[in-house]
Amino acid sequence: MNFINKNISQILVHILFWVLFIFVSLFIFSEYYWIQNPFLQYLSILIVIVYLNNFILLPFFVKKKMYMPYVFVFAIISFLATQLYCNAFRRCSCSIMNCLSEYLWQSLVPLIFFSFIWMLYRYIDKQEEVERVKKEHTEMELKFLKSQINPHVLFNNLNTIYSYAIEKPSEVPEMILMLSDNLKHVLYESNSKTIALTKEIQFLDNYMKFQKIRTEGVKHINYTVEIDSESHQVAPLLIITIIENAFKHSTLNSDIEVSIKVNNGILECTCQNDFNKEAVSTDDFKIGLQNLEKRLQLIYNDNYELNITKTNTFNVYLKLNLE
Repeated sequence: MNFINKNISQILVHILFWVLFIFVSLFIFSEYYWIQNPFLQYLSILIVIVYLNNFILLPFFVKKKMYMPYVFVFAIISFLATQLYCNAFRRCSCSIMNCLSEYLWQSLVPLIFFSFIWMLYRYIDKQEEVERVKKEHTEMELKFLKSQINPHVLFNNLNTIYSYAIEKPSEVPEMILMLSDNLKHVLYESNSKTIALTKEIQFLDNYMKFQKIRTEGVKHINYTVEIDSESHQVAPLLIITIIENAFKHSTLNSDIEVSIKVNNGILECTCQNDFNKEAVSTDDFKIGLQNLEKRLQLIYNDNYELNITKTNTFNVYLKLNLE
């Protein structure tokens, strides 16, 4: 559709210019009858020169980046076209300098105008191409970053189901249903740039249920969700990175606090967990959170805030503008 609209706009620009140019030229040379007007006789040759420049000369010289040779050729064409008009059509028998001063504009105006139009649309095409490449690059990078998250989530859930299949097989069917919902979310629903916040929260609820089962008696989990509206959209698989990081690096017999609040289109996620400074290096925390930071920059640009502090506890605060 954009291609069609662009072509139509170019055609309209060309038509409007020629109509205006012919009108002005005829007004200036009004002493001639239409059939005897040298400008009208010269016009067909001028049109050929203009479009020869647009379709052959400009593309060739610009592609080769031969700008100075093009200026020279452009000047020669303008000079010869003006001399052709003076001697073959106008037959004014005037000097070369008088001919140029009186009639050069007739050749220069359309040549310069349509050269400018050609370069303008070429610039627009280049910008659109750059934006398309950037968009494709962004989408590819997002897919790559997601691919780093998805197997990790699945691996953790499968490990939990495996351990319960041995120790508590009666609870396995419900866990398989939750895993099925999460797989559906990861494989299908998370392919969109944004999804319904309620679906993302359901995915997180299932994940937290898995973790409560897996860490029962080992860790104390406090998980709260407050949402003012179900109409919000959010980029998928962002918050899970923060929560997974908390479980991965928290110590035994520790507390994990996860709070998600949405109010007036502002999502705030706070995650806090104990960690062993001596047993865990700083680099261990970076991989998942660097992944998260990249995705936030790609999707939300400046509409987010991510703060990470490490004191006696590891704290992550994420704020997103969902509007």
